Amino acid sequence: MKMLRWMCGVTRLDKIRNDYVRGSVGVRDIADKMQESRLRWYGHIKRKPPDYVGNLAQLVDLPGRRPRSRLKTRWKDAVLNDKRECNVADEDIEDRAKWRSKVRKADPTSRGINSWEERERVSSIMRC
Repeated sequence: MKMLRWMCGVTRLDKIRNDYVRGSVGVRDIADKMQESRLRWYGHIKRKPPDYVGNLAQLVDLPGRRPRSRLKTRWKDAVLNDKRECNVADEDIEDRAKWRSKVRKADPTSRGINSWEERERVSSIMRC
């Protein structure tokens, strides 16, 4: 964020939201980028033959119990949450164009700026 603000000539004292700065530069949120990359990799692995080492590694179930405290998020759990959020199923994986269109995130817009006065103030401050 610091680099994006520097590119636009905006400081934190200007009180401009991060969403607006990211939208004006045309950069996605890092969480969206990570989700997109996880799902791309998952689709890549699932399109490989069943005896591929990546598919075999996903089927491995380690013996024993997981600790009682808060469980660490596994890659498998993160992918399941991402698939649920993007409304994709395992049947969509074979059709690469369909999978890609569902997995890709749209570029952000200037959401978060509600009033016309705030838009005018922000546009006068920002030089992007």
